[in-house]
Amino acid sequence: MDAERERLRQSAAADAPWRRWGPYLSERQWGTVREDYSYTGDAWNYFPHDHARSRAYRWGEDGLGGVSDDKQRLCLSMALWNGRDPILKERPFGLTNGEGNHGEDVKEYYFYLDSTPTHSYMRYLYKYPQAPFPYEDLVATSRARDRHAFEYELLDTGVFDGDRYFDVFFEYAKAAPDDLLVLVTVANRGPDDATLHVLPTLWFRNTWSWSHGSAKPSMRASAPGVIQADHQDLGTYRLHCSADVPLLFTENETDNERVFGTANPTPYVKNGIGRHVVDGDDHAINPARTGTKAAAHYVLTVPAGGQATVRVRLTGTDVQDPLGPGFDEVLARRRAESDDFYAGITPEGASQDDARVLRQALSGLLWSKQYYYFDVETWLAEHGADPWAPSRRRNQSWFDLNADDVLVMPDKWEYPWFAAWDLAFHAVALAMVDIDLAKHQVEVLLCDRHLHANGQIPAYEWEFSDVNPPVHAWAARFINSMDRRLTGHSDLDFLERVFQKLLVNFTWWVNRKDPDGRNVFQGGFLGLDNIGVFDRSAPLPTGGTLDQADGTAWMAFYTQTMLQMAAELSDRAPAYEDLAVKFAEHFLRISASIDRTGEVKDEMWDEADGFFYDVLRLPNGDATRLRVRSMVGLLPLCASSVFVPRPEEQDARLFNRIRAFARRHPSVTEGMSAADRPGVANRRLLSLLDRRKLKRVLAQLLDESEFLSPYGIRSLSRHHAGHPYAFWVDGREYRVAYLPAESDSGMFGGNSNWRGPVWFPVNALIIRALLHLYAYYGDDFTVECPTGSGNRMTLYEVSREISDRLVRIFQRGQDGRRPVYGGQRKFQEDPHWRDLVSFYEYFHGDNGAGLGASHQTGWTATVAALMIMNGRLTAADFLTGGRSEEGLG
Repeated sequence: MDAERERLRQSAAADAPWRRWGPYLSERQWGTVREDYSYTGDAWNYFPHDHARSRAYRWGEDGLGGVSDDKQRLCLSMALWNGRDPILKERPFGLTNGEGNHGEDVKEYYFYLDSTPTHSYMRYLYKYPQAPFPYEDLVATSRARDRHAFEYELLDTGVFDGDRYFDVFFEYAKAAPDDLLVLVTVANRGPDDATLHVLPTLWFRNTWSWSHGSAKPSMRASAPGVIQADHQDLGTYRLHCSADVPLLFTENETDNERVFGTANPTPYVKNGIGRHVVDGDDHAINPARTGTKAAAHYVLTVPAGGQATVRVRLTGTDVQDPLGPGFDEVLARRRAESDDFYAGITPEGASQDDARVLRQALSGLLWSKQYYYFDVETWLAEHGADPWAPSRRRNQSWFDLNADDVLVMPDKWEYPWFAAWDLAFHAVALAMVDIDLAKHQVEVLLCDRHLHANGQIPAYEWEFSDVNPPVHAWAARFINSMDRRLTGHSDLDFLERVFQKLLVNFTWWVNRKDPDGRNVFQGGFLGLDNIGVFDRSAPLPTGGTLDQADGTAWMAFYTQTMLQMAAELSDRAPAYEDLAVKFAEHFLRISASIDRTGEVKDEMWDEADGFFYDVLRLPNGDATRLRVRSMVGLLPLCASSVFVPRPEEQDARLFNRIRAFARRHPSVTEGMSAADRPGVANRRLLSLLDRRKLKRVLAQLLDESEFLSPYGIRSLSRHHAGHPYAFWVDGREYRVAYLPAESDSGMFGGNSNWRGPVWFPVNALIIRALLHLYAYYGDDFTVECPTGSGNRMTLYEVSREISDRLVRIFQRGQDGRRPVYGGQRKFQEDPHWRDLVSFYEYFHGDNGAGLGASHQTGWTATVAALMIMNGRLTAADFLTGGRSEEGLG
């Protein structure tokens, strides 16, 4: 067992709290719903970036590549100043939703280079220009551009011309769970000597101003170069710095005078250190050297092409010679242990470049952890809203939600709040490195502090009542299959806990999202915004309702996974067999509803096109298919699951009960794959597509003029580039056209655009479905791939082809370029940029360039799972059983 896995074991056994400290700071706390106390709900403008340095936060903290304890009581981050900026660089800057021509967008270059699961070692890089940071230029130029223009990026401003910038590396290494070593290495990439101010900054989250009687922690200079922090719960920590470095103290309190024009209760406020360093205001810091925020002020002159370093150490115990020779020894050991850990999960034979991509994907995911605190009842009360009375306040019905957890964010700047279905995909990727954390991320939204009393899982901070695709059950089962591979047995306790909560959530779906009781679902958002003709979270302009092919497919997939879980749990508790039958019946009814017997004009399956479409039901009873060829119509393919044979007696009893239901209701089994017909290795299959439909849908999926991109599966068929779909209502056109890059539609605002780009979560589910179908049909079922090429492949080979195309986005090709960076020459050619990989929110449908949130290492980190699975599982594994369970989660 390598050293990091031993730390994971100790953490799981509660032998040592290795997880207590980690990268739990957000990169943006301003502009969030939590910090919005306005009457209008305009979070971006109520708490803008300009206030962030001066205004104490209520619910969390942010910083530049920083760390905190797991309740974010004490925070440590690096502040920088190049001697020319108007403000101290304490947090990444970006544009608000209204400022960017493609929505909110961080305008900084920072990279998550390394992290172990316990954060025993972490490495982060921030690229800091030596010229004044172009804050005003970024805002003004972006505002002047419309949606048809490219985003205005930091490189476009010219601020990196001549390589006049610093590479600032932050390295963290734990000597013990409460002993954190920090090495800051500043590399001057420019042609001239340059000065950089580096300020390791320690502060307490302001908890005392909001609750009457709360104890206020304190900091003081306890010795030369030592900042002592005393907290009523954490105890005493000391930040050890060089003995000759100045120590600057202030309070983490709002500068009311600057922000609100009212008097300050203390002359020492949150922006005091910045005012002292940047403006030379000696009155802004406390000469008594006490407070709740403090920094050590290093001034480095870095030679051209050279580098300089800063060492500090935050420890909760007494350490002899904290910055002495032992410092470098610990750092070197932790680096080597991180190398060993990632070597252990990287497939044999992987190239150095592939190993780099895999490691940065998983490290970025681990860096995306954030302490998320949000007591909605308190928040509503602070707004003056009665949680029991009708109100238009956002999230009014969620007053029971009380988040107080470390969660993996979709992106800690652009999406610094959990999103339910993102979190499920995060957990799947986390299972590659930290099975206990993966389980926690699945369970946390199902606990009583998050799950609504009616069974709904909260969607995301901007609107908890919105609807995300129900993928938690699949994520739980996938993680359990990975756990079984690691330990040799199922964690049935975990599976049962999750199943019981999901049973309540499933009931919410059936009662709330199938309003007519027809087993046809109308979930709303469901992740596929900007694909549909209409905003599906809003009332339809036509009136009536929309039968959603994707909503119905998601629920079919949900029933399959719950059936699989119930069948496994019935091995231990026979009562679960009743629930397995229940979910089998649900699936059969959904399958019959999505494609009713005979050719029915208002069903989702279109026999002429061989594709699934949403159905618009009008108030007068008429119905019409919305013939948009999109991921909406491909998702029924994802509802394909094989069932590995169990002991003969159990299988016979369960399937006899399902057959009895089918005999009583023969219409529910027509048009679907026969569940009682054994496939390879006596496996059974539940799928919304029989063999004939499967071939027709795959012909379009694998058509390079439609869905099959050189870099994965597009979310909208390229057919709509020349043939846009238009629907007219009262003289207004509602139009869907293929766009390979950013959207020109403001339907959902922000960076949302699935009209053509490739995105990993649904691609991963398509690959999963193909592997399940292969495990059932075997080598005898082949299709053309690409369609029309004459090249026939098994479904396993098709899954590998799609997976390889996805991975190719990040790999350096024979031309030395990574598709993810498109035409950005700096990233493609510069030796200090070309190996820095960013895992974007989604990707250009034709050339693979990264789009949307630029540091979204959440669901895109599933690329690491694909690389690991591809390197370890062969076609034979899926046909012969045994190890196939690892890949069939």
